[in-house]
Amino acid sequence: MPFHELIAEAYDRLRKRVRRTELIYSHHYAERLGVPLFFKCENLQRTGSFKIRGALNFMTAQTKEALKHGVITASAGNHAQGVAFSADLLGVKATIYMPEITPPQKVQATRDYGADIVLTGKNFDESCEAALEAQRATGALFVHPFDDELVMAGQGTIALEILEQLPDVQNLLVPVGGGGLIAGMAAAVRERAPHVRIIGVESTAAPSMSASFAAGAPCEAPVKVTLADGIAVKRPGRLTVPIIRACVDEVVKVEEEEIAQAIVSLLERTKLLVEGAGAVPLAAVLHNRVRGLKGKTVCLLSGGNIDVKTIALVVERGMLAAGRYLKLRIELDDLPGALATLAADIAATRANISLINHERRSETIALGKTSVALELETRGHEHRAEVIAHLRGRGYALVTE
Repeated sequence: MPFHELIAEAYDRLRKRVRRTELIYSHHYAERLGVPLFFKCENLQRTGSFKIRGALNFMTAQTKEALKHGVITASAGNHAQGVAFSADLLGVKATIYMPEITPPQKVQATRDYGADIVLTGKNFDESCEAALEAQRATGALFVHPFDDELVMAGQGTIALEILEQLPDVQNLLVPVGGGGLIAGMAAAVRERAPHVRIIGVESTAAPSMSASFAAGAPCEAPVKVTLADGIAVKRPGRLTVPIIRACVDEVVKVEEEEIAQAIVSLLERTKLLVEGAGAVPLAAVLHNRVRGLKGKTVCLLSGGNIDVKTIALVVERGMLAAGRYLKLRIELDDLPGALATLAADIAATRANISLINHERRSETIALGKTSVALELETRGHEHRAEVIAHLRGRGYALVTE
């Protein structure tokens, strides 16, 4: 069966089983960027990401005989929840291999769906090797996170929804890891709306798809720790890369700080919570990674499964990168009123002190001096520079952190 027909079949199969997620127009970003910008909110999908589509399509297409020994997979979190949910729905045993660094929220959410969890490996690829070894020993059915036609077809149903919700869409930005999501979506779009420009977005910490896209075949690339853990794949799929090469216009990369800023911006401006992988399309738009962007543009927010500790880290990094957070260390004379004078000088800049630590008992501090560590809230890079210049102008010896 032609691949685009598999996607149409998946659409019919999943229609009543998954959420038809909202396509939201953003007035703020449209006015800011001069481009009509829409968000396809798979972060609001059941299990918190698009992955349920591929997992459920794969498993509901199987016979009872194929599922009798259960299913097994490897995942950084979102595919794990999709498989666990689908297995619970179908009454099938599920075993999920996850990297040791998987956020606890994703591990617990997967376990809550009744799956057995095995934490092993430093990254997805090492977990996947362990899962395949276990699959050969147990006879369980392996559900690949991205390199399977049924899985890709399930993800492609997102594109069919977008084309119904916004028939005149002109640009589509999609997160890229192993390639299952963009391969399914791009194949669906090329069949029904070949004029649409399709852009894949990956993290510079996991650049395997851009390397593979350029080479025309799957290539390995080293994976570093990234906020976009959901797309941190060392080697993309054997099946996905040819489809992406044929159907996708380009693949671009974004930096970690840009991902953090996009997460914070979405929280503030749209009240939408997304994980790192889900924020990369907006990061690419905000930081001009895509040239010549014109017409109605859709950014796919692929998931919203982010744990609380990561949110706190991301907010701090995002504010730092946006110039809205300033860390200073200032040396003061150890005299009464010195700290009060410093506070008044900071107040004159309209910066807000969020944290202060006054230290005088340390071998590293000269006699007659004190050290003050400050965290200030600022309004942006220009205001940040004004605060530093004002304090230096007042004679303070300071170091920024």
